Amino acid sequence: MTPLPAISRAVATAGAAAGLLASVATAQAPRPGPSSGASRAASSIDIPFERFTLPNGLTVVLSPDHSTPTVAVQVVYHVGSKNEVAGRTGFAHLFEHVMFTGSGHVPYGMHDRFTEGVGGSNNGNTWFDWTRYYETNPSNYLETALWLESDRMGFLLDSLNEAKFNAQRDIVQNERRQSYDNQPNGRDEEVIALAMYPKGHPYSWQTIGSMADLRAASVEDVKQFFRMYYAPNNATLAIVGDFDPANARALVTKYFGDLGRGPDITRPTVPPVTLTEEKRITLEDRVQVPRLTIAWPTVSVHSADEPALVFLRDILGNSRTARVTKELVYDRQLAADVDASHFAFEDAGQFQLSLVPRPGHTLTELESAADSIIARLKRVGPTAEEVRRVKAGQQATFINGLQSNLGKASQLALDETFFRDPSYSFRVRYPRAQAVTAADIQRVARKYLTAKRVVLSNVPMGRTALASHADRSTVVTDPFTERAETTP
Repeated sequence: MTPLPAISRAVATAGAAAGLLASVATAQAPRPGPSSGASRAASSIDIPFERFTLPNGLTVVLSPDHSTPTVAVQVVYHVGSKNEVAGRTGFAHLFEHVMFTGSGHVPYGMHDRFTEGVGGSNNGNTWFDWTRYYETNPSNYLETALWLESDRMGFLLDSLNEAKFNAQRDIVQNERRQSYDNQPNGRDEEVIALAMYPKGHPYSWQTIGSMADLRAASVEDVKQFFRMYYAPNNATLAIVGDFDPANARALVTKYFGDLGRGPDITRPTVPPVTLTEEKRITLEDRVQVPRLTIAWPTVSVHSADEPALVFLRDILGNSRTARVTKELVYDRQLAADVDASHFAFEDAGQFQLSLVPRPGHTLTELESAADSIIARLKRVGPTAEEVRRVKAGQQATFINGLQSNLGKASQLALDETFFRDPSYSFRVRYPRAQAVTAADIQRVARKYLTAKRVVLSNVPMGRTALASHADRSTVVTDPFTERAETTP
């Protein structure tokens, strides 16, 4: 639940020469894609694509675009921190790092030499529900990119040893120290998640994992994680850019076709999340300025309410004219900063509002003012102008995200992963978002932004009196060992 888009690995350094992987198999014929015919008419956005599945279960999405002589390759594995278990957290992200240490036929560093070394780029990200790896290269390096991705999908464990594993584990531990433990407000999301979700819930821990779990992780633990989740039948490969589809299909078959199918995966059962009462927490932190975050449980990406909640987010915050920002930052000058967000995961969601006070103003004052603005929105709803402005902004943001080959590859691959339809965002979600009304926004505000919420005050060490309604708030310094104190 970090407000960052995802956790990314540091790009590896260069190494020695690489070998060659060649494999031969026959792909299935393409299934008719929902991007054609009547489905195209449902949306003004049309990203042509074709989709097929190899016998080993790998789903492939091809979308040619000859605008520039570049090509993006993205592999999305349907696994994230949600697939971990308590006591073994951080494995998904740790393995993202391991995936850049070389594979059976690609020595350490060669991945960068065949991407950055030819004017391209590569990286990987981990989130609660997915892990992805990608390259953008000159289009004549498509075969190289497919070889690189297939080799680490099929032969990564051939080169993984204790020394490589320990080095990456140390890097991830330092990342946790830098981005969470020693970062102002770095533990806020962790504390909120531990309070919002029941103990053992798949979304109750952060993607980075706990330091204790990272220290306890062994190379054999990570190998077992790879064998379970890093298999063709748990992956989607998207290729977007300047390429010939017939050639790309042949290359995919050549390099991925004989990789073995992995075991059937049992996905975690994720119950709906509700709160029975308000939870108020004060976190003593190494900060100079206090900060208030209010969080509500909401819905997943599969809910029809999700687009309206994103509209509600932008009506309340994130621009000069948004209600909370305009009133508290500019008109009344109570707050120095306001941030609103909605995280829609595969199986859960949460809405958050964060506020930082100006000197001379308190968190209690900010909470009262924000609650008043939200209550007013619930009573009368947003104006037609607010809806129009937010709708235009979201439309521009969505379309701008599709300008690059990599942006399109990400959208196609993630939509296939979670909806079994690469065109879902264009065919369903985009039209649904454009149809959101003021009444929809008012309804979701009433339904989800209730008194049953988590209220976190992050205050300087020893200054718990700065918390919002400090007399009603539980003080914590270690969110893991003191979890029981914040859970009724």
